[in-house]
Amino acid sequence: MHETRKREELVRVCRHLQDRGLVAASDGNVSCRVGSDRMLITPSGRRKGGLEPLDLILCDVNEGTIVAGRGGASSEIRMHLLVYQQRVDVQAVVHAHPPLLTALTLAGIPFAAEILPEVWLSIGQVPTAPYATPGTQQLPAAISPFIKSCQAILMERHGSLTLGSSPEQACMRLEKLEHAAHTLFYCHLLQGKMPRPLSERDLARLDEAHRKASSA
Repeated sequence: MHETRKREELVRVCRHLQDRGLVAASDGNVSCRVGSDRMLITPSGRRKGGLEPLDLILCDVNEGTIVAGRGGASSEIRMHLLVYQQRVDVQAVVHAHPPLLTALTLAGIPFAAEILPEVWLSIGQVPTAPYATPGTQQLPAAISPFIKSCQAILMERHGSLTLGSSPEQACMRLEKLEHAAHTLFYCHLLQGKMPRPLSERDLARLDEAHRKASSA
């Protein structure tokens, strides 16, 4: 039953990603842990919105070998494996191609999470990894320096990677970032430049208020 629920949740997230325009056709890939040494991941070359629970591929987290499922796992499975191997707290990974976030990487504009309080508190720093060839070992190598300290990473020319305690949380983090990217873009159009970040003192106050609210 545990694996069945995970399959159903992953498929719901895949359909939501396509409905929201965060992936197109077979782009992107989504995975989640099943127990301590297994993960479910989307298959290669399939439209995300058309997947069914049994279409997902069950793999070994340590080696990436297929345990159950027809066809091949996503060509970017190495990226997911690296996250799970480095972050025992992460239960799900969403790699998508959100249009505006990806456009920021094309324009060479860093995503400054410290501009918006909600993004800073819920996600934290969002670095941009340098371009690496998709589907090769270059891609996990490019994101490796950021995995242990970040909940979200942008990849130059190649979209985003969001981590979470569930597929739903990883998806929500992606939605928050894409929504924030629209806000930053509109601000840039209105004033001809990106808004200033919050000061270190303001960020410290935010963090303190969050800690008090969490412990209350």
